[in-house]
Amino acid sequence: MPGEMPRLGFGTYKHSDRETCIDSVERALALGYRHIDTAQGYENEGYVGEGIARSDVPREDVFLASKLSTENLAYDDVIETTEASLDRLGVDTLDLMYVHWPINTYDPEETLPALDELVDRGLVDNVGVSNFEPRHLAEARDVLDADIFANQVECHALLPQDDLVADARDHDYWLVAYSPIARGEIFDEPAIAETAAKHDASPAQVCLAWLLARDNVAAIPKATGDHIADNYGALDLDLDDEDLARIDAVTDRHRVVDFEEAPWHTTA
Repeated sequence: MPGEMPRLGFGTYKHSDRETCIDSVERALALGYRHIDTAQGYENEGYVGEGIARSDVPREDVFLASKLSTENLAYDDVIETTEASLDRLGVDTLDLMYVHWPINTYDPEETLPALDELVDRGLVDNVGVSNFEPRHLAEARDVLDADIFANQVECHALLPQDDLVADARDHDYWLVAYSPIARGEIFDEPAIAETAAKHDASPAQVCLAWLLARDNVAAIPKATGDHIADNYGALDLDLDDEDLARIDAVTDRHRVVDFEEAPWHTTA
């Protein structure tokens, strides 16, 4: 398995209200989450940092990840905006910094050496990519000195990303699943509903447990309120081979995230 990272993280996409975001991060850490995910494009790094600072959990026990917005991927911009992210988060080092999308100002020969510099300077411990396809990953491996630690992509039982999971296993990095419960669209699938009833679990817990049963896969569901604790309960759910096969057999295949809807995605 790749380097250490808590496999169930807490996502903060659309946590744009200051107090809700701070409270949610603080609550997640109190429940046991130790992996917090944000991004420059979410415009909430400051709130996430406040939530971590208010928590009783020491900073060194929190795996903290952010992502470079696609307008910030020129060499100097990577360095300068990462320093700004660290300031907003109130930390000296990020455990993981991703390239959010391989679009707009992304240039492997500019962007990736800058990430290597961040590692060399001790500002970032690990380098990640997001929404990369196998061809992007192969190109990145050729340019980077650092190992790719993670590729964050939409992944759930409606979009199992088998090729990318296989690449993660072959090259020993994490596939980090965002939208891991498919924004609830998967809850009506009989395989999910039947498995949830069998184990007296929630559909969300089943979706997350299915992902966590896959080698080299982590998940970062976003949630507020009681859903934060419900998602965390997936760690106590052990699906058997029959359960996994039933979910693997789901035939509906589609994305739930429209790339064009993302606020950081602006086509050149």
